[in-house]
Amino acid sequence: MAVFGFAGLVTTPLELISFLLAIITVALNIRQNHWAWLFSILSSALYGVVFVEARLYGDAGLQCVFVAVSVWGWYQWLRGGEEHLPLKASALSRRGVLWSGLAWLAGFAVLSVFLRHFTDTDVPHMDGFLTAGSLVGQFLLSRKKIENWLVWIAVDVLYVGLYLYKHLTLTAILYGLFVLLAIAGWRAWRQAPPTAS
Repeated sequence: MAVFGFAGLVTTPLELISFLLAIITVALNIRQNHWAWLFSILSSALYGVVFVEARLYGDAGLQCVFVAVSVWGWYQWLRGGEEHLPLKASALSRRGVLWSGLAWLAGFAVLSVFLRHFTDTDVPHMDGFLTAGSLVGQFLLSRKKIENWLVWIAVDVLYVGLYLYKHLTLTAILYGLFVLLAIAGWRAWRQAPPTAS
């Protein structure tokens, strides 16, 4: 794909468009605006192509899952609450925290083995770990769990390093911005008193 300079960086048109759509997605998520899911679908679809070209197959597959989960999340935000009302932000119970952690570890184990044995990626463990964490974060976001922001903070910090290693500088900057946006999201969502569920 053709590359060009943008803000002193080398990128592709696809990476730049994906970058802009992803920023809009997170900004709308912070405001709990359901239109975030539309931008999530578009951004994820385009980033899937970007990641295939970078041989980040876990991340590429993750984008496909994000498209499907975004459709589900959109429905959840609009009709996933009691009596099919819009879903309200809530905190995870201790059991929910435990299950989320176990799901992350199990996903990491399965994905890293798969990526190491069945792809030509040079970062199977990091790709698997961050893919699994992203799946947990996306599920929690879809259910409007406040802790989704903590997962995204942890994942996005590590993604910055991975994308710098893979020479996806614009995407690394995006994930640096995601860290700041996730901190803002964590603060914004905590302002309303949550109910554990």
